Amino acid sequence: MTSSPAPSSGAPAHHTPLRRLTARGRGEAHRVASPLELFFDLCFVVAIAQAGAELVHAVAEGHAGQGILDYAMVFFAIWWAWMNFTWFASAYDNDDVLYRVVTLIQIAGVLVLAAGVSRAFERHDFLVVWLGYVIMRLAMSAQWLRAARSAQDEERTAARRYAVGVLLCQIGWLGLVVLPEPARAWVFLVMVVLELCVPVYAEKDFSTSWHPHHIAERYGLFTIIVLGETIAAATVAVKSAVDEHDALDELLPIAAGGLLIVFSAWWIYFAVPIHGHLRSNAQAFLWGYGHYPIFASAAAIGAGLEVAVEETVGQAHLSTLAASAAVTLPTALFLLTLWALHARHFKRGIRQQLVLPVAVLLVICCTFLGDWAVLAAGVVSALAVVAGETLRARTDAAPHKARATAPAA
Repeated sequence: MTSSPAPSSGAPAHHTPLRRLTARGRGEAHRVASPLELFFDLCFVVAIAQAGAELVHAVAEGHAGQGILDYAMVFFAIWWAWMNFTWFASAYDNDDVLYRVVTLIQIAGVLVLAAGVSRAFERHDFLVVWLGYVIMRLAMSAQWLRAARSAQDEERTAARRYAVGVLLCQIGWLGLVVLPEPARAWVFLVMVVLELCVPVYAEKDFSTSWHPHHIAERYGLFTIIVLGETIAAATVAVKSAVDEHDALDELLPIAAGGLLIVFSAWWIYFAVPIHGHLRSNAQAFLWGYGHYPIFASAAAIGAGLEVAVEETVGQAHLSTLAASAAVTLPTALFLLTLWALHARHFKRGIRQQLVLPVAVLLVICCTFLGDWAVLAAGVVSALAVVAGETLRARTDAAPHKARATAPAA
């Protein structure tokens, strides 16, 4: 059964059982995220929370290096599956029954992946993580094959390239399960490169009709959910420490600093509208790929706050310096990547451009301030917001002031 294309609200006004999976227009007005996409994001954060919890455990036990490596590997699987669906949905979402069912299968896959996170960290057993990833990626490949059936010429070729590329990559990821542990880091690096190359190759002759405003909104909503998970994890950690150790006075600087960091991260991310910058595949791919460190560091801030809390009450086997670095380093990475992807495109003048890079250096320096490191990092982040807004207001006001003082003709 064929029906007209979905309206621009993000979901069809009259739901029908089955329709062709044809491309939506890049110029649609008022394109917003659908309820299915929001549900998709929420379920993916379950896996992110599991990865963050295991990162806390690894760092608190003094195994930061291995913990960060495992976290990077698991987080890539989560982020890449989320990102592939997001860009596909932006171009082809028709919200019919089959599309919904396949999307729900992808959600089931990420929940399977989440169930295997603990085994991946504790035993370096990636079987369940790989199985969950396969479920997500097979469903994604099915979506692309369905899109190819309704497409023609170069668009069909691009869709088929996506489907085949996704399937072939799953074979490579099997190396994390069957190869010896020392080889897995190299398998991960090689497969990351191959996965990142699939969209570039698939769209070399044809650009899918992703919607700039919709994509920017989807990334922004996922950032909010990740930051919300960071606040939730840190709040639970502080509450548990207060209940069990009655250490409210010692934890107040961490709680206050953590809130300032998260609030500032939200403010800086949404200070400027980015959708106008996404005008081509080259710009969009760089921006989209660059969100891996943004999402990963945003989630890691919450893990770092938990580590700082555990160190304060004597439950972590690491130094105060290491516990402070668990917060300040992901905060610095978040701010630096955000400046590179977002802010620098909208800054005018050297002073505006220097605000976030200088804040990054100061946040790193806060690592050495002992028990006050987290609070100091939070204050620096907040001051970066104040400085950025003040300079922008002055710059915006300058043309108006010049016009007001100009002599009449």
